Amino acid sequence: MKNKESKVRHISVWTASAFVISSMIGTGVFTSLGFQLVDIQSIFPLLMLWVIGGVIALFGAISYSELAAALPRSGGEYHLLSRVIHPAVGFAGGFVSATVGFSAPAVLAAMALGKYLSAVFIELDPTMVAFFVIIFFTLLHSFSIKYGTIIQDTTTAIKIGLIIIFIIAGFSISDPQQINIFPIAGDMSLILSSGFAVSLVWVSYAYTGWNSTVYIAGEVKNPQKNIHKSLLISTGFVMILYVLLNFIFLYSTPISQMIGEVEVGYISGMKIFGSMGANIIGIGIAILLLSTVSSYIFIGPRITQVMGEDHSFLKFLAIKNNNDIPINGFILQFIISMLFIYSSSFEQVLLYAGITFIISTTATVVGVFILRKREPNLNRPYKAWGHPWTSGIFILLNIWILFYTFLEQPLESIIGLSIVLTSLGIYFFGRKF
Repeated sequence: MKNKESKVRHISVWTASAFVISSMIGTGVFTSLGFQLVDIQSIFPLLMLWVIGGVIALFGAISYSELAAALPRSGGEYHLLSRVIHPAVGFAGGFVSATVGFSAPAVLAAMALGKYLSAVFIELDPTMVAFFVIIFFTLLHSFSIKYGTIIQDTTTAIKIGLIIIFIIAGFSISDPQQINIFPIAGDMSLILSSGFAVSLVWVSYAYTGWNSTVYIAGEVKNPQKNIHKSLLISTGFVMILYVLLNFIFLYSTPISQMIGEVEVGYISGMKIFGSMGANIIGIGIAILLLSTVSSYIFIGPRITQVMGEDHSFLKFLAIKNNNDIPINGFILQFIISMLFIYSSSFEQVLLYAGITFIISTTATVVGVFILRKREPNLNRPYKAWGHPWTSGIFILLNIWILFYTFLEQPLESIIGLSIVLTSLGIYFFGRKF
């Protein structure tokens, strides 16, 4: 039994942290600043977006750590919401995670990778690049846990190294932009504006992945200790990198050149390294996006696998191959990814993903309050630091973001909410038949 347990729990705290870091650092931080600059062009509020977004992610990780350590099973929001609130709510969380929560970010990272490569090699079609990247990692993770985790650890290390080089080089440029990081007149009104709240959707998406370890909790060694370690260390580390990286974008490049642009990393690289160096950075960013695609593709099918184990009408998703890998979950995720690639724009997919992610994670953190009241004597190897303040602030800030997003982006918000409601319909329909 012990040998079987050690075989199932094969992910170390460092590999778990690598999944969190690689899930977080990717599409969002290298693409969202251009969209934020459409509404906000003052330096202090722009940097505060990343600080507040980091605080939200850190408080969320603190709350999730308590739930995941007490209830250590793979499945993420699906498992936690089913156990704490209701199976229907858990099913909705799992459906959102499996469709928009992981397939969409994998597609976004692949699309961004295609855009960065096509900026260097203009003959490349970004959509075809995204298509082949999704195929490659789907095949890799469908047939090998060993090589998949090796590539994950390696590409994450390369990713961190490239970002640190980029930041150091950015501080060394000879003709920086004259920017002021301290607040000026009008900055507080910007921070309280609807545009700032909507921009936090982009930032929240950039921090997406801070909860990655809970999706593979059933495969993490010593989960009572390692789950919260991987979540807290990696989230704090990424927050520091994000603030520094966005400062370098603004420090090196005129704002006018980045407004509305997707590949802000490449544009900033042109200012820091020149045209030849920017091409190298463009390729480097494309390489680091590989680990982001890899991590989302690896984790997503683990959610549908657990759902298949619990629901007979989805039992085909629980089927594993000879390597103990949920093969049908990978096939389903691949189909969903292809639909996203060929049916929606980059900005639309990002908004769908960001909105549904906020709804799902907010409901899960509410579960901390519910579980403490309902089961006060439950063994909790880790208790959320600062609760109820940290959990409460996480919930209130996310409600604030959603309120203004529904006002400013009603179509995308309604579609995001519809995905959640559709999943509830699927649950009750499936249970009936």
